[in-house]
Amino acid sequence: MRFDFTDLRLFLHVTQTGSITRGAERAHLALASASARIRGMEAVLGVPLLKRGRRGVEPTDAGRSLLDHSRIVLQQLETMRGDLGTYSRGLKGSVRIVANTSALSEHLPALLAHFLAANPTVDVDLEDRESPAIGAAIKAGDADIGIASQAALVPGLECQPFRTDRLVLAVPADHRLARKRKVSFADLLELDFVGLPRGTALDEHVAMQAARLGRALRLRVRVKSLDAVCAMVAAGVGVGIVPETTVLRHRRSLPIAALRLTESWSLRELTLIVRDSRRLPRPARLLYEALRRKG
Repeated sequence: MRFDFTDLRLFLHVTQTGSITRGAERAHLALASASARIRGMEAVLGVPLLKRGRRGVEPTDAGRSLLDHSRIVLQQLETMRGDLGTYSRGLKGSVRIVANTSALSEHLPALLAHFLAANPTVDVDLEDRESPAIGAAIKAGDADIGIASQAALVPGLECQPFRTDRLVLAVPADHRLARKRKVSFADLLELDFVGLPRGTALDEHVAMQAARLGRALRLRVRVKSLDAVCAMVAAGVGVGIVPETTVLRHRRSLPIAALRLTESWSLRELTLIVRDSRRLPRPARLLYEALRRKG
């Protein structure tokens, strides 16, 4: 049986994304090359590894077994690379972090900038996910470190408090609601909203709260960042649900105000999570300890 690390990484990416095309992109392979590698693995084993359908692919029973072994092998490889990196700066380590939108946009940038400047041999791969998916990704070994809402965590993970994250309603400073201190989300659904791209954790979180009320947000525009949401709100395009820290950063330069939401889901305790900090590859362990100290 002749599988190389590229094969294993490709198979891991394909199963994570549910798509050979997106898996090939993550593995930095051409689609034709990725497809040939998957077919080659299936030919060597003599069994199909993927179920192919109109909505993508998913692993067969044999594929799930290969996936478990791939995670173990690749984690051991990262551990080796990280430990050897202590002696040779030519070996670089990579750390994969999955976190929600607030953590990625508001809490991580400064911490990561300091860490990466101090550790030039370490690379970091960031992905935006909803909190329930973050816990599942860490438990499955699909990422090294997660930052998620404490209320959404699955059991069996090692957890450390990280930050308190409050979502607020951002409105123009001259909006009729601007003088209020609190407002119910249910009373806002007739307003025009500025939102983030589909698939971002915060977008999915807010959309889910509206769906629980049997409604959908009236979105006038989607923009790429929380900073852009605030700029659109200040221009009078609509209102937005953003972290309170985002509004505080922009309040001196933009005519916006923040109203706290009465719903409990707007206040979240963010938690730093790993499967087992003692078994993290060295680069991931260094970053985890740096984040834990700043929590």
